Amino acid sequence: MPPTVRLSDYGQRVLEFPVPPPCDPNLYIADFRYGDLSSADFPTLGWKKAVNAALSRRPSRFRYGDPCGSRALREALQGYLWRARGLRCEPEQIVIVNGSQQGLDLCARLLLDRGDRVIIENPCYTLARQTFAAAGAALMPCTVDREGMRTTGLCAARLAYVTPSHQFPLGGVMSVARRQELLTWARLANAHVIEDDYDSEYRFDIAPIPALQAMDGAERVIYLGTVSKTLSPTLRLGYLVVPPVLGMAFSKAKRLLDRHTPALEQEALAAFIESGAYERHVRRARRRNGQRRAALLAALSEQLGDQITLVGADAGLHVVVWLDRVPLEREQELVERGRVAGLGLYPVHPLYLPSASINPPAVVGLVMGYAGLTERDIIRGVRRLAAVIEELGKSGGETFRESTSDHARR
Repeated sequence: MPPTVRLSDYGQRVLEFPVPPPCDPNLYIADFRYGDLSSADFPTLGWKKAVNAALSRRPSRFRYGDPCGSRALREALQGYLWRARGLRCEPEQIVIVNGSQQGLDLCARLLLDRGDRVIIENPCYTLARQTFAAAGAALMPCTVDREGMRTTGLCAARLAYVTPSHQFPLGGVMSVARRQELLTWARLANAHVIEDDYDSEYRFDIAPIPALQAMDGAERVIYLGTVSKTLSPTLRLGYLVVPPVLGMAFSKAKRLLDRHTPALEQEALAAFIESGAYERHVRRARRRNGQRRAALLAALSEQLGDQITLVGADAGLHVVVWLDRVPLEREQELVERGRVAGLGLYPVHPLYLPSASINPPAVVGLVMGYAGLTERDIIRGVRRLAAVIEELGKSGGETFRESTSDHARR
C-alpha cells in the first residue's frame, strides 16, 4: 500500500482546485487562449543587445542579490512607471517578483490570516481567486459592470483585489468616482487594495485613466505589474510597488521564498528600458495587436453579426463574446465541438464565483484572446466558430432562440 500522506490545510485546499486540461498548440488552427503572445512580436535583436549589455556591465553577477531586485531595474522601472502610468514611487518601494503570480502569493502570505475577508471582482482572474482561497481567506464576490467593480456598500475586509484599468475578464474600466470610493473604503477599513495592472499598455478606443496607486494619498494600494503581456510570459518578470511601511516585510518574505529573482534577466530588462527599446517595443506591439483586434472584431461582425454581444474590446488583449442564442447548458458541447474543429475555446462562466446576489447570463460566453494569432488565423478561426455554432444548433434538433437584449450583462 502507498504511504498515507498528510497534507497541511493549505495543501488540502490546493488539491480541491480544478486543473485545466493540457494545451497542445499543434491541435489547433486557432487557439483563442488569453495570455499567449506572438513569437513574431518578440524584439529578439533588441533583447540580445540588452542581455549582452547586462553580461558586460555586472562583474558581480555571481553573488546573491537583493531580494527586492536589481537596483538598476528598480530605478529603470521607477522612471517608466512615472512616464507610462503616472506613478510616484521610490526604487525602495519596488519589489521584483517571478511574475505577477508570485506577487499575489506574497500579498496573501503577508496580509491574510485564515478566515480574513478578501473582496474580489466577480467574475475574476482564476489564479488570483485561488491564491487567496489557498491562504484560507473568505472570498467576498462583488458585481462588476461597465465602470468596473461596484464600490458602494463594500463589507469590512483585510484586502480588495481589483483590475481597474481593464477588468478581467469583462473589460470594464473603473471610473474615477469609484476609484475614489474604493480608496476611501480602504482608509476607513484599515485595508489594502491590490491593483493588478496586467495589460494597461493596450488601450485602443478609450483615454487612459490614472492608476489607482497614483491617486492613493493614504498609501493603501499595492500596485502589481508584469512584462508577461508585453515581452513574454516565459520571462517570469513582474513587480510590486508597495507602500513604504510594507517594504521590509516584503523584502524578508521574498528572501524566504526564493532568495531573489534571476539576476541576468533583471539586468537585461533594466538595460532594455534604459535604452528606450522597451517603450519602442510596446508601441509596436500595441500597433500590431490593434491590427489583430480589428481583424477579430471585423470577422465576428461578418460571421456572427447580431447573434453575439461583445464586451471589453476597448483595451487589453482579449474580448468577451456572449453567444446570445446558445444556451449555457450547451457550453461544454460547444467547447468540445470547437476542439474537434481545431479551435481553442475558453468559456467565461468558470471565472464566476457562485454567489446568491450575482447571476451570470444564461448563455455561453467566450474569452477570446488574439495576441498569439495571425490575422489570417483569426479570420479562419472565427469562420469555423460560426460553423460550429450552426452545427450545434442543428444537432440539437432546435433553432437557437432569438437574441436577448442585454440579458443582465451590464
